[in-house]
Amino acid sequence: MTLYDPDAIVWTLGVLVLIVPVLIVAIRQSGATARTTAQLAREREYQRLAELALATQELTEHELGEITVRLEEIRTRVTSVERSLKEIE
Repeated sequence: MTLYDPDAIVWTLGVLVLIVPVLIVAIRQSGATARTTAQLAREREYQRLAELALATQELTEHELGEITVRLEEIRTRVTSVERSLKEIE
């Protein structure tokens, strides 16, 4: 009397030999898909941050232009006040 049936062992090993590689490939592909999805999400976030930085820079340049104009107006006024004060002396 045999403890194990040789046909059952062959079938079991055959099924394992066929199923294990398929499982390995499936796990590796799902990992690659997850990595690609994470990379795309990172790239989208970098793109969003770049757009935000560009908008902030444009706003800063606009405000700097306004400040420059105001500073010129103040310089003109101070110069005219100085001239008036010199005339009064």
